[in-house]
Amino acid sequence: MEFVEKSCEIGNDQTFLFTDTLGDPICRIRNTPLFTMLVAEVRNKLVGSIQGSVKPVKFQNKSVNVGYVLALRVVPRYRRHGIGSILVRKLEEWLMSHNADYAYMATQKDNEASLSLFVGTLGYVIFRNPVILVNPVNPRGLKIPSDIGIRKLKVKEAASWYRKHVVSKTDFFPDDIVKILRNKLSIGTWVSYYKNNDKIRSWAILSVWNSSKVFKLRIGKAPFSFVFLTKVCNFVGRFLTFLGLTALPDLFTPFGFYFLYGMHAEGPLRGKLVRALCEHVSNMAALDDGGACKVVVVEVDGESNGSDDSLRRCVPHWKMLSCDDDTWCIKPLKREENATSLSDFTNMS
Repeated sequence: MEFVEKSCEIGNDQTFLFTDTLGDPICRIRNTPLFTMLVAEVRNKLVGSIQGSVKPVKFQNKSVNVGYVLALRVVPRYRRHGIGSILVRKLEEWLMSHNADYAYMATQKDNEASLSLFVGTLGYVIFRNPVILVNPVNPRGLKIPSDIGIRKLKVKEAASWYRKHVVSKTDFFPDDIVKILRNKLSIGTWVSYYKNNDKIRSWAILSVWNSSKVFKLRIGKAPFSFVFLTKVCNFVGRFLTFLGLTALPDLFTPFGFYFLYGMHAEGPLRGKLVRALCEHVSNMAALDDGGACKVVVVEVDGESNGSDDSLRRCVPHWKMLSCDDDTWCIKPLKREENATSLSDFTNMS
């Protein structure tokens, strides 16, 4: 499996993002209720693999099982031989055998080969274009505004809060939210609010997943501009600490990250509360595991309207580290879903 992964690193001609799975090739799906990995062999040689999982969610006001298709890998020498499509179809069969109503996957907007396979050949439709926002952790810590309070919620309290405020505003709200919040990798859930001011009815909430314990990332190759900016930021951050500047961390050695999920905010002054929560998490990351966690990551909707647009503007992030080219594609797996669902998904995109 290590050979297949190294042959199919994520990235383009200028930058490669290497993944260190810490010896566990299925680390990204192991914490889901049902999961599997399929491999393809040619003359007893491993040439491809794919992973999948099934989870219960709330979708369009009903409970359904959704299958996630990920980590499709085919060794370059064996591409364009139909191996990828065979792997996907076999995985879809496994998903249907475990009562999955839909299958979805994520790729990049400019990944023509992936879109041609899933959308052109296999009947998936594009339904979301999320944005991945990445912010480097400030090892010196960030100061939270004195008028903002931050409180950690208990698991049942957090689950109740999410069900009351978030379930109707997200595509796939997990039915097993309590299990997710209780997972050993879920550090906790925090809510922020304005102190001593009952008139300001604004609040923000998020949960934190410690991805550092599952796998690590490393940038293996980057353009000169990225390397140069890294050195400049580190130099400035070292000598102008009184300006509160954040030095760009060393991303060329393996690093971990915190993933923020369940982010939601309401009220006219929610933006400042979102930022305070993100800074609170950054401070936590700076103190965790000797600074091994170097970035904080969150996914928000890429559309230019709705509440997620506010989140996108309020979440602290570095544009050069963030990504706005993700594309989610989905496909109904059951015959009774096909007639009505495809048009709904097309409208969502």
